[in-house]
Amino acid sequence: SVQELVFGAASAALRDRECDKQWELPFAVASAQEWSEDDRVAWVRGLGVDERLTVVAEAAGSPLKTGERIAAVAGQRKDADATGLLELLAAARDAGKPFAVETHAGRKVQVQPFQVCRGYARFAPPSTPQLQDYHWLLSLHPLQLTEGGLTEDEALWLVLWTQGLSEEGGARMKTYHYGVKIVGTLYNLATLASGLKGAALAADAAVKAAQSAAASAATEFLKQQLIEQAKAFAAERMRDAAFDAAEKLVRTTVMTSMQQAAVNRGSLGGVSRVGATVFDRADAWAFERMGKLQASPLAGFALHQKLAEGSRTGNAFVFDAERLSAISKLAQGAGMEAQVTALLRGIRAEHLSASIGAMPLASAPSDFGYEEPAAAGDNPFAHGLVAALLEMPVDTKGKK
Repeated sequence: SVQELVFGAASAALRDRECDKQWELPFAVASAQEWSEDDRVAWVRGLGVDERLTVVAEAAGSPLKTGERIAAVAGQRKDADATGLLELLAAARDAGKPFAVETHAGRKVQVQPFQVCRGYARFAPPSTPQLQDYHWLLSLHPLQLTEGGLTEDEALWLVLWTQGLSEEGGARMKTYHYGVKIVGTLYNLATLASGLKGAALAADAAVKAAQSAAASAATEFLKQQLIEQAKAFAAERMRDAAFDAAEKLVRTTVMTSMQQAAVNRGSLGGVSRVGATVFDRADAWAFERMGKLQASPLAGFALHQKLAEGSRTGNAFVFDAERLSAISKLAQGAGMEAQVTALLRGIRAEHLSASIGAMPLASAPSDFGYEEPAAAGDNPFAHGLVAALLEMPVDTKGKK
C-alpha cells in the first residue's frame, strides 16, 4: 500500500496532458469492520487496524498520518460505520476540491485531492495473492511482485505502466465492456480501502472463475509441455556456449520464464484479455515517462530480470519475446543498449528473443478481435473482477 500510494503521488508531478485523469488522495485507509471477531484480532495485531477507518499509508505532505482514525468527512459523521465514511471519502475525493476531515482524537485537517493519469494501481488482497486483473479504471497486480521488495524505480514503473495500460488500451477495453455506473459501487470503495470483506470475497470468486476459464484456453498440460520444450531447446542451444554453469542456469530459467509469461498473457480472459493486447504499448508509455521523473527508464528491464530469474511469471511484468524486442528497440534508440545488456546479465536482447522465437510460442501474435475464447454465460466474473465490482453492492448481503 505504501509504494502504490507514494509513487501514485509521484506520478502526479508529470502533469501529463496526454491522458485522461482521475483523483487520488495522499493516504490509504483500511477497516476491519465487516470481518469476524477472530479476523478483527488479526487485523489489530498485524496492522493496528480495528473497526474504525484507519490510515495505513501516507504520501509525502499528507495531512493525515499513519495510525490516525477518521471520524468525520466534510463535516458528516457515520458513527460506527466505516463503510459510510468510505462512501463520503470517495465522493469528496472525486469532487476534486479541498475538504475537511476530523480524526477520533479531535484533530481537524484539510485534504486536497490531486490528479494523476487514469488507471489505479493496486495489489491483490492477501486472501487471493495470485489475483491479476487489468482494466482501464483499475489494475490489480499479484503479490508475487513484492516478494523480495520493489526498488523505488520498479514501484514507479508499476504505477506508470498501469496508467499507460489504461490510456493505450482504454478504448479497446471500453468497446468490449462498457456502460456501467462507477459512482457509489463497491469498486469505488475498493480504490480507497484495503481489506474490504465484500471485495475480498469477490476476489476469491474471481480467481476461481479465472482459473476455470484459463483451463479451457491453456491447460496445465499445455503449460508443462511448453516449459519442458523450452528447457530442452535452451539446453541444446547452450551445450557448446561459452557460459559457466551458473550463467547457463540463469539463461535457461529466464528463457523458460519468458515462455511462461506468454502462456500467462494468452490465458487471460474478459477485459484483461483485451488489455493484454496493448501490454507493449504500456511498456513504451512507462519507458518514456520514467526519465521525466528523474527515474531510470530501464527499471522495467530490471524488474523483468528479477521476476524471470525467480520464475515469478503470473504477472504483466515479465516480458515475452515480442515485448522484449519492442522495448529493447526503444532503449537502443535512447543510447542505452549497453545498460540493457548489463541488466540482462550479459545476454543481448535480440539473441535471447531469437532463441525463444525458435521455440513453440504459447500465444502467437494474431490480429486483434473482440471475440471471447470462452463464453461468458451467467458467470458474474466473466469480464474480470474490476468489471464485476462496478456492478456489485457494497457488501455481500446486497446492502448499499
